[in-house]
Amino acid sequence: MANRSLHEQQSSMGRYLRDPEHCAPPAEMDPARARVYRDLVFANLSSLISGTFPVLVQILGDEQWRALVRIFLRDYRAHTPKFGEIAEEFVEFLASAPLALAEGSWPPFMVELAHYEWVEMALQQSVAEPLPAGDVEPLPSRPLRVSPLAWPLAYAWPVHLLGPDYQPDTAPAQPTLLLVRRAEDWQVKFSELSPLAWRLLQRIDEFPELDGRAQLQGLALEAGGSGSSTFFDDGLALIRQLHGEGVVGVRL
Repeated sequence: MANRSLHEQQSSMGRYLRDPEHCAPPAEMDPARARVYRDLVFANLSSLISGTFPVLVQILGDEQWRALVRIFLRDYRAHTPKFGEIAEEFVEFLASAPLALAEGSWPPFMVELAHYEWVEMALQQSVAEPLPAGDVEPLPSRPLRVSPLAWPLAYAWPVHLLGPDYQPDTAPAQPTLLLVRRAEDWQVKFSELSPLAWRLLQRIDEFPELDGRAQLQGLALEAGGSGSSTFFDDGLALIRQLHGEGVVGVRL
């Protein structure tokens, strides 16, 4: 009985900490002390994840950001005990389109902006190894690979431009194609990609058996032609540039 009573008190406390507006603290606990725990849990969670999403916090403002964190704390059950992974779960929560966010004036780009901001932290913390340096000569004739520290990304919204002074209501007709990579100095760099460059990086992952020239031939066919000599020269120059930036290398 004592153990069950303790379990009941803990469950009651958990419900209160998650949703203090609708759940009371354990009857045996001093309400003032319970409020201290309530405020600490909320403040710690908000502080833990807000650093990953500075632009989103600015756009939402303090009141709406606190409301979003409260919904996350109330409705989501984390799958990791690691503090460093909570931000990823926050992004997954937003992407799941929870019913609690169906109401209210949330920015239409909120999910993509949150993902974009999380990517920087994810690459900084990644334990993946960069591609080894190598000669550019084998690139046309050897299968290629994309560095695990270089992520080609596509968004419906111009996430790299969003901020308090730029909050469009409608997504542009063309997607935003970006390359996010961690450089040798561990700085995360962001750059825009042309549709062909973005598709080339996609193809390298999709068709790992193809060498550089075959990748360009396939890219040319997808673009609606067999590819001119200028197309292949420009494509090889792009592959060499990506190789120099540590984005593309030869598959071992």
